[in-house]
Amino acid sequence: MKPNDVVSTVPNSPTSTHAPVDSAQQEQQAGLDFVRQVITEDLNAGRTETVVTRFPPEPNGYLHIGHVKAICLNFGVAEEFGGYCNLRFDDTNPDAEEQEYVDGIANDVKWLGFDWQGEPRYASSYFDQLYTWAVQLIEQGDAYVDLQTPEEIKLNRGNFVEPGKNSPYRDASVAENLERFEKMRDGTYPEGHAVLRAKIDMTSPNVHMRDPILYRILHSEHHQTGNTWKIYPMYDYAHPLSDAIEGVTHSLCTLEFQDHRPFYDWIIEKVHSNAVPRQYESSRLNVDYTITSKRKLRRLVEGGFVNGWDDPRMPTVVGMRRRGFTPEGLRDFCKRVGVSKTDGIVDVAMLEFCIRQSLENTAGRGMAVLNPLKVTLTNLPEALNLVHARHPNVDMGDRVIPLTSELYIDRKDFEEVPPKGFKRLVPEGEVRLRHAYVIKCDEVIKDASGEVIELKCSIDPDTLGKNPEGRKVKGVIHWVSATKGLPAEVRIYDRLFTEADPETGDDFLENLNPDSLKVMQAYIEPALAEAAPEQRFQFEREGYFVADRYDHTPEKPVFNRILDLKDSFKPEKK
Repeated sequence: MKPNDVVSTVPNSPTSTHAPVDSAQQEQQAGLDFVRQVITEDLNAGRTETVVTRFPPEPNGYLHIGHVKAICLNFGVAEEFGGYCNLRFDDTNPDAEEQEYVDGIANDVKWLGFDWQGEPRYASSYFDQLYTWAVQLIEQGDAYVDLQTPEEIKLNRGNFVEPGKNSPYRDASVAENLERFEKMRDGTYPEGHAVLRAKIDMTSPNVHMRDPILYRILHSEHHQTGNTWKIYPMYDYAHPLSDAIEGVTHSLCTLEFQDHRPFYDWIIEKVHSNAVPRQYESSRLNVDYTITSKRKLRRLVEGGFVNGWDDPRMPTVVGMRRRGFTPEGLRDFCKRVGVSKTDGIVDVAMLEFCIRQSLENTAGRGMAVLNPLKVTLTNLPEALNLVHARHPNVDMGDRVIPLTSELYIDRKDFEEVPPKGFKRLVPEGEVRLRHAYVIKCDEVIKDASGEVIELKCSIDPDTLGKNPEGRKVKGVIHWVSATKGLPAEVRIYDRLFTEADPETGDDFLENLNPDSLKVMQAYIEPALAEAAPEQRFQFEREGYFVADRYDHTPEKPVFNRILDLKDSFKPEKK
């Protein structure tokens, strides 16, 4: 993505007359993060009438957790200050962009709970104006066509130690440059033969100011403009000018674009734009156990290490959605992370905490046995339909749980030789079936290899809905009817990487978690099969699960584990 950017709507008249941004202005002040402090001061001083932001992704891939922070910041501050935020696609590279990504990004933003002002915008809609400004720059002596090879341009740019060298084409006349730029546009020149560069300072200590490239030749079809153009603007040129066209007041981005800000301000000044947007940088979102590099995410997908961009182990928005993460939880996470000027690593446990918090009172309850062990109730007189609430604290209606003489419990809830402190079922021991009777294990049946395959148990008929008399039964286990319950595929997802820093070592692929996905054949209570795709539940004593967005049907239920029930994160008390 571009800066942790935002996109704004296009007002008819300028809404901002900012003074240049200084470092003190970008420091965080008490009570507000520095972005909100700047906006507050701009509004109070009359420098800004209406706050306009924008979220401007390049449509060359799927959004990920880092973009979520940018979306929350850009749309969030616009809403807080009574302004608006645009969705703009910075589509200046036709070779890497596809309509699939355009549609996917728009869907992701809406799923996260945000909406933009008007229709989605495209940098490509401004190509005519950007070209006009490029001609203006040439006529002003602020741009020139460079016919050096790409290798020569790179070599003559210098580095952080050595200054760059002027191009031999830098001092060509305005007429020569206009003629060459026209040949770039009409397709006379082949790709790589020429570029349009800003004329700034090849000795600048900021390498981004050493005559940056404004336009390059690409004989490629564009998903919006077709074959109209043979030249395409560079992002650093198109982005600030698109902000100006749209009347953006506060252009929010990540810290890696801090060195780009001098050019952002230079190009706005040189085209004499009425609207003068200002760029503000904040830290990007880095979460441990997570990779957000598009190149590396693509390696995971194309190498078959995950099952597509929406694999629930991926940090993409579509992946997190399919995993069962909630928009509310993701927004809460970004709010807790906050806005700062210092890069850092956020504990993934904070993200998981926020998702659990969002699920606690929104996910209905149900029972599922992931590793079934058969139990026969030898003295249950007849099958029962037990009616219980779908949630203990929130009115979600009731569900029917069939109790039959043949059940499944989880194998981990029975031990022939129990370890110290084990409070579940043991030979001759008692335990309560959740929502049902206390049962006693009377007989253990094994197969020829000695593996336990069935338990014969008896119920205490006086314990349905009440405690047994004269003794205390501590353990409670979940169960599913063996004859009325339904088979289901349950996908147990875990972190994709074993290292908090997946970049540890020579290749991040070496840190892939071999146990990040386990597929289990489980049994679920019948009510769970009726779930709609993307409906979330807490499987009692197991964790939070979601009916798969694509694969789940009532006839063939498929559930993905969102998270287990354990929470290691402790939020700070305010």
